[in-house]
Amino acid sequence: MSASHSLRIGDVFRRNAAAAPRAVAASLGARQLTHAELDQAGNRLAHALAAQRIVRGDRVVCWAETSLEVLPVFVALAKLGAVFAPLSARLGEDEARAVLTSARPALLLADAERGELARSLAKELGARALALGRLGGREPGTLYDLAAGAAASEPPPAPELRESDPHVIFFTSGSTGRPKGVVISHRASWLRSFQGVFRDEPERTVCMFPLFHMAAFTLALAAWQTRGEIALVASASAEEILEAAARRRANRLYCIPAVWHRILEADTGRFDVASLRELDTGTSATPIELIRALKARFPGTRTRIYYGSTEVGSATTLGDADVLRKPGSVGPPSPGVDLKLTAAGEICVRSAYLTDGYFEDPESTAAALRDGWFHTGDTGAFDEDGYLSIQGRLKELIRSGGESIAPSEVETALRDHPGVAEIAVIGLPDPQWGEIVCAVVVPAPGASLDLEALQKHCGERLAGFKKPRRLELVDALPRTPATGQVQRALLAVRLGSRPAGNR
Repeated sequence: MSASHSLRIGDVFRRNAAAAPRAVAASLGARQLTHAELDQAGNRLAHALAAQRIVRGDRVVCWAETSLEVLPVFVALAKLGAVFAPLSARLGEDEARAVLTSARPALLLADAERGELARSLAKELGARALALGRLGGREPGTLYDLAAGAAASEPPPAPELRESDPHVIFFTSGSTGRPKGVVISHRASWLRSFQGVFRDEPERTVCMFPLFHMAAFTLALAAWQTRGEIALVASASAEEILEAAARRRANRLYCIPAVWHRILEADTGRFDVASLRELDTGTSATPIELIRALKARFPGTRTRIYYGSTEVGSATTLGDADVLRKPGSVGPPSPGVDLKLTAAGEICVRSAYLTDGYFEDPESTAAALRDGWFHTGDTGAFDEDGYLSIQGRLKELIRSGGESIAPSEVETALRDHPGVAEIAVIGLPDPQWGEIVCAVVVPAPGASLDLEALQKHCGERLAGFKKPRRLELVDALPRTPATGQVQRALLAVRLGSRPAGNR
């Protein structure tokens, strides 16, 4: 395949600027960028970065809050063939140092709030740092100031870029806490976001994810592949998301279940969101009650549930026709995806848009990618129609008295107890049983809960060995900042070191 016909992300912006120059490509609050402005800003930054000796294959870390300023950086690096590596704005000094040590960037870009610390860390690690600056601003010494000085909006010289070259690296924390950089090629990014040629209107999506998260750029690219718009928000509050959806006449909204709950609890009547057509969710268990509530609150919309990860993109999709018919399922394989289960029940994924592996981590790569299959670490089961349901993490399976217990199965049996607001089930060490099932519960307001009541509530739905033997009441469950997933491993560490609260 010739380079001119390969799947390169930089070409998305060039084509959009030619086909829909005045259409809005991105917004944040009252600020907007058209497709032409996004492409031209990316070209100017590409020239400025090239003057900073950034070339194909170099890694550039961007450490910044969500802002429109980040997007032209993403565009510029794609055009140069350099690798975009976003760093969470929420990281502290030690966490940022660990990621930067792993990334070995040619350049660290930082917004004003992180500028001083970025310069200090870059000096310590022998890297270069540069302040990001602002679109249209002329703060001396910033990247945007250098780009304005260059004043060249023509495309940079095209590198000898292959679609298999790295496009982005997203850093995630492994089970050991050591950062792991998920490498995704131009081809994989392109295929994950392409939506076909038969859409009847551009996609206008509100993005609840911060701009260091894979989902944010997948949603953005998916909208841009339709010549549409990504509407960014500064925080994932219900009001801000709904206000953006109303202002930008959004037709798609993807939220994790925890954020959908916020939206349902908010006064949605204050916002005109009649333009919404697609309400999507995923990343954690999606109760059928949530789906019913979304359909009642937003009539005329379609709902889909996705299962995937940074490493695999979308692995399964449960379409609107099935979300009420198949409660607890995440659907059949997404188009172009093969699925299988190992003898231990681990979900394995094969597709044309998997990660190429973990950056400079051959051991983790070899463990996860075997014979073309990505081993997710999740356990699952297929129903008679080939639809997948997620049972839990392989490492989170509870082994009690020689029996294997999936935490999600116990959570499903207990979630509808009227005294349970939130629940997570974990295994805790026990000298007699090896592990015991522990239910960690955030009680509903005013509720009084005890272990016997929970066991009784399970009734015949669970075998006796699966019922909880320990109950811990907590004010809140620890969750990951971006996706709201319950951190079961952290719960196990916290509770395993203290006496039982309720037996």
